[in-house]
Amino acid sequence: MSYFTLKIIDSRKQLVVENVSSFVGEDGSGSFGILPDHTRMMTVLTFGLASFRRGEGDWEYVAVPGAVLYFDANVLNLVCRHYLIDSEYERIAQRLVEELVAEEEQIREVRQSLKSMEEALLKRMWELRRQGVSLL
Repeated sequence: MSYFTLKIIDSRKQLVVENVSSFVGEDGSGSFGILPDHTRMMTVLTFGLASFRRGEGDWEYVAVPGAVLYFDANVLNLVCRHYLIDSEYERIAQRLVEELVAEEEQIREVRQSLKSMEEALLKRMWELRRQGVSLL
């Protein structure tokens, strides 16, 4: 049986998994699978879970908040901001939900901060204009 190599790369680390026999992911067009000797391809995975098998072993799961997938010469590269990997579906699904909630909270905080800065800037510009200072 032939295999391929899976490389998962994020901003802090790289994981190399040898002897992968199958990969299942999802992009904008739906679910798809990759087997050894697949033709070269590139796509963008959607937010969620992908899965892979080492040899004839059990499925393992990779949670990604979107990733660029590139397969060529029996090497599958996944490049993403961060990822989670686990062999138990329920556990990784829960971790994925927790990560999503935390990420949404961070985004909300950033938006609120930007809104506050924008309001402060507009207030300062209004004050300068009232004082007769030209802003152009």
